[in-house]
Amino acid sequence: MQRLSRSVEAPADLGIEVIGVPAGATVELDLRLESVMEGVLVTGTARAPLSGECVRCLEPVERELETDFQEMFSYPDADSRTRHEAEPEDDAEEETFFVEDGLIDLEPVLRDAVVLALPLQPVCREDCPGLCPQCGARLEDDPDHHHDAVDIRWAALQGLADTVQGGGKDNVSGAEAGADEKQEK
Repeated sequence: MQRLSRSVEAPADLGIEVIGVPAGATVELDLRLESVMEGVLVTGTARAPLSGECVRCLEPVERELETDFQEMFSYPDADSRTRHEAEPEDDAEEETFFVEDGLIDLEPVLRDAVVLALPLQPVCREDCPGLCPQCGARLEDDPDHHHDAVDIRWAALQGLADTVQGGGKDNVSGAEAGADEKQEK
């Protein structure tokens, strides 16, 4: 068994649309390499800075990510031995990683671990009110922000309501009297 600590540059596109590890950022790796019969078992922890934007208010989000991973890297000849000894394979094959010339490529393992640990909907804070869906104003800046929305199904009656309210009390009673006469007929 061997323990290693390494600082590596983050590969490009290590993230999702709204948050990820910036390309070239330093990723700290603490690794434990164990020699086993089939190959090398790699267990590790990755720490990296995250940069993105809040999905509610679109403000920048900066965080630190720490994630654990474990993967088996097989010796090339060990894979052929285990295939003959193993049960018949299922339709869904598991991806196999190999030790090549005494080296292992951690990028695919690291990419899987980091991307799966990312928040799907990062927010700047849990109670972020976000943006107004009608005009895009930040609700944090104006908590009393609102729009007087008229349901389009009632829009034609809005003019009638303004007329009735503008005509005063006499108009309302006259309208009611006329309505009563039509109902009686």
